[in-house]
This record gives sequence, structure tokens and C-alpha cells, in this order.
Amino acid sequence: MSQVSPAPSTSPPPASVLSNNEEQEIDVISSSDDETEPIYLPKEKEPVVIRGVGNITVFGMNSRFNTDYPPELTGYIAPEELSATLSRVNSVLKRHVQTSSRWFLCGLAFCCCSLGCSMWPVICLNKRTVLALEKCLDHENVSLYHKLGLHWSLARRPTEPSDRLSEYVLELKILPKAALNIPD
Repeated sequence: MSQVSPAPSTSPPPASVLSNNEEQEIDVISSSDDETEPIYLPKEKEPVVIRGVGNITVFGMNSRFNTDYPPELTGYIAPEELSATLSRVNSVLKRHVQTSSRWFLCGLAFCCCSLGCSMWPVICLNKRTVLALEKCLDHENVSLYHKLGLHWSLARRPTEPSDRLSEYVLELKILPKAALNIPD
């Protein structure tokens, strides 16, 4: 024979337990200040854009950037520091873009024979150039520019005369200062 165990009872809890739960309400402290001061968030400024001025452009990457000091940066950084950074960026470009342009010419010469596969080395070299520039800009950001409230980045923007073509430009963003009157 099989034995059946009795089912557990699901009777309601005693009334004393219910009354204790109802009594444990959480008191919410409300603010008596209905007059709140407006919080002003600093407006983010437009980044300073530095365009390429070199003779050679391969897949939107120019062979060098303009080293002139833009007047928008007065009071943020010294002209010598900006020109030193741009000379480091231009030296990276000098190494990479010349090699890319040679491979581009070789790729064009053999493009018909290889059905376009001879252009793959140029595309890979262009990606390597972009990574090298981003690495150089990251080093500059960490060593100096983040301390001054600035941030370098490499961005792809449409060219001036037409929106069909794009080029790589350097953007120097002015980071907003943290507002001290905003609570954490």
C-alpha cells in the first residue's frame, strides 16, 4: 500500500503579523524648499578643426596638417605646445602617407590584372595610418591636453565643396569644466 502524506496547510497568517507589517511604513522626508535655484550646465563649445594642407591625399588622409595657431585657442594652450604636437602628428603622417602613396600607384598599375585586389594593401595601410595617428593623439591627450581641459581626436568630415567626398581632420575639443553647484 502506498501512504499519502498530508498536504501543508495554507491557512492565512495570524492577525498579529498583518498588523505589524502595516505599521512598518517608511517615512519619506520631503524637501520644504519649493524654490529651487536653476542649475546652469556649461555649454559645450564647437571643436577647433584643423584641416590637412599637404600635397598628397590618399583615401581622405592628407600628408600633413596646418601648424598655424588658431585664434580660438588663445588662453587654453601655448602656440609652442600646439606646434610641437602638430609636428609630431606630421612626422607620423610623413612616414605612413608616403608609403601608402607608393602602394597606391603600384595598385593602380596592376588593378586591371588583379581585378582590384591590388588595392587591398593600400586600404590596410590607410587603416594602419589612422591607428598610428589615434595612438599619437592619445599619447598627447594623456601627457598634456587632458590636464588643460582639451581633447584631440581624429574625425572624418565631408569636404567643403561637396558632401560626397570626406577627409580626415583633427578636432581639438574644449572640455566643459565641472559645475561645482550640481550635487553628485
